[in-house]
Amino acid sequence: MAATLFRRARLATLADPAGGLGLVDDGAVLVRGGRIAFAGPAADLPADAASGAEPVDCGGRLVTPGLIDCHTHLVHGGERSNEFEMRLAGAAYEDIARAGGGIVSSVRATRAASDDSLLQGALARLDRLIAEGVTTVEVKSGYGLDLPTEARMLRAARRLGAERDVAVVTSFLGAHALPPEARGDRGAYVDRVAGEMLPALHAEGLVDAVDGFCEGIAFSPAEIGRVFDAARRLGLPVKLHADQLSDLGGAALAARHRALSADHLEHCSEAGAAALAEAGTVAVLLPGACYFLREERRPPVGAFRRHGTRMAVATDYNPGTSPLTSLLMAANMAATLFRLTVAESLAGITREAARALGLLGDRGTLVAGKWADLAIWDVEHPAELLCRMGFNPLHRRVRRGVPS
Repeated sequence: MAATLFRRARLATLADPAGGLGLVDDGAVLVRGGRIAFAGPAADLPADAASGAEPVDCGGRLVTPGLIDCHTHLVHGGERSNEFEMRLAGAAYEDIARAGGGIVSSVRATRAASDDSLLQGALARLDRLIAEGVTTVEVKSGYGLDLPTEARMLRAARRLGAERDVAVVTSFLGAHALPPEARGDRGAYVDRVAGEMLPALHAEGLVDAVDGFCEGIAFSPAEIGRVFDAARRLGLPVKLHADQLSDLGGAALAARHRALSADHLEHCSEAGAAALAEAGTVAVLLPGACYFLREERRPPVGAFRRHGTRMAVATDYNPGTSPLTSLLMAANMAATLFRLTVAESLAGITREAARALGLLGDRGTLVAGKWADLAIWDVEHPAELLCRMGFNPLHRRVRRGVPS
C-alpha cells in the first residue's frame, strides 16, 4: 500500500478538545491509502511505522486540514453587477428583490443558460477556491425553481467533482424564492418543491441535503417545515438560510428539525442560539454577504459562545450578495467584522465546516483514520492566514494523500 510521510511540519491539527488549534511543532503526518495513519509529534511516530514511505519535507511550514467551503451557490447563469450600483445608490435587499432583481434575476439567466456555460462558469469559480487549499465544497441549486433547471444545476454541481480533484456536496434549494409563474401562490409552489421536485431529484441521486430560505421575502417557517418534512421522509439531512434579514425564528426551526446548519443568523436571538447548541446545529457565518450588503447587524457571536454553539465560516459565493471566491478572505472578515478569534476562524473553515456538512467523521481535522486532505502553507503562524488580505500563501494542496 502506497505511503507518504509529510515531515518537518508545524501542524495545526484542529483536534484540540478545548477548541484550540492543536499546534504541534516538529510534527509529522503519515498517509497510507489516502488516509491519515498518524498525525502528531514526529518524536511519537514509531520507528518502523514509516518504513518504505515516500518522504515529503515540509520545511517547517504550517500544515492544516484542507479547507472546506460549506455554503456556496457556484452554479448559476448571468451576473448582477447592476444591483451593486443600485445598492450604492441606496436600494435595500428587499427593494431590489421586489423590483424583479435579486434571486429571480439569476433564475431568468440560469434558465436561459446552456449546460456547458453553467459548468464552465462554475469551474472558473471553483478553481479560485481550490487555489487557496479548498478540498471540499458545498454547492446549492436554487436558481432554477423548476424541475428541469434545478436538475441541470445539480448535475453541473456533480460534474464539478468529476472535472476537478475536489469533493462536492450538493444541496437542493428549491425553496429559495417564488418563481414568476407561481403568480404569488406560495402554497402550490411549496407543494411542487416537496412533492414533485425533491423526490425526482433524490431518485436521480442528485441531492445530499435539502436547504431553504426562511425570510419575509421568501418562505415562512411553516412552509419550510413542509419541505423539511419531505426531506425527512426521504432520509435527507436539512439546513437553512435563517434569520438573515429578520428574526422569524429560523434558528429555532432549524434546531427543531435537527438541521446540520443554520446559515447567516444576523438576527438570531439568544433563544435561537441556545436552541442551535442544544440540537447540535452549526451556526454558519457568512461575513461576505454582511460586508457586501453593508449590513450593520452582526450575528450574535457572544451568544453562540455562551451557549456553546458551533460556528463555521463560508464564502456564500453567489452572484448578487456575496460574489466572494476566497475562503481565506471570508475567514479574515469573520475575524475583523464578527470578532472571531484566530482559532475560531480557522476551525470555521476546517473542523466546523466539516461538521456543518455532516462530514466531520472523515475530514476537517488531522486525526488518524480521516482522509488525508491537507493544506501546506508558506507561513509559520496560523494568524498569517487571516491577517494578510489578497495574499494566497498556499504552498501545496494535498487531497486524499496526493499532493498537487
